[in-house]
Amino acid sequence: MNIRTISLLLASHSAVALLAFAAGIYFLPILSAPPAPSAAMIQQMSQQPTYTAEFIRELQDSDFLHWGEGTVSLGPEFITFVGELAPGPEYKLYLAPEFVETETAFNQLKPSMVLVGDVKTFDNFVVKIPEDIDLSQYSTVIVWCESFGEFITSAQYN
Repeated sequence: MNIRTISLLLASHSAVALLAFAAGIYFLPILSAPPAPSAAMIQQMSQQPTYTAEFIRELQDSDFLHWGEGTVSLGPEFITFVGELAPGPEYKLYLAPEFVETETAFNQLKPSMVLVGDVKTFDNFVVKIPEDIDLSQYSTVIVWCESFGEFITSAQYN
């Protein structure tokens, strides 16, 4: 084989390997996610919420890979979500004292935020609120990707 053929084979195989790696990063969280909570379960856990808000796609740092859309309800015991999130690894749910819609703002305000818990599903979710968290001390609920430091979505509730 000549050098040109070897170079083309190396380039094509590298491109395929890179594409497969990227697809794995995208699809692995979808394939390994637990079943999403049912609508009945969400309704039961979000009866008479203290606050409600909407995740929308049109936030400043949301894009085609990082977004959320639907209704989030905050009650005395649970934060529930009916809608859809862009899939990704290691999503966390935070509460912030002021509205955040960029990664820069998130990182600046992170010391004043509280971590509520993990978001493990992308169609609907339920996260138990730790007893030491007072929802009235915060105004915004945020979904954040810890693995890549990416802003996913947020909604102001208070």
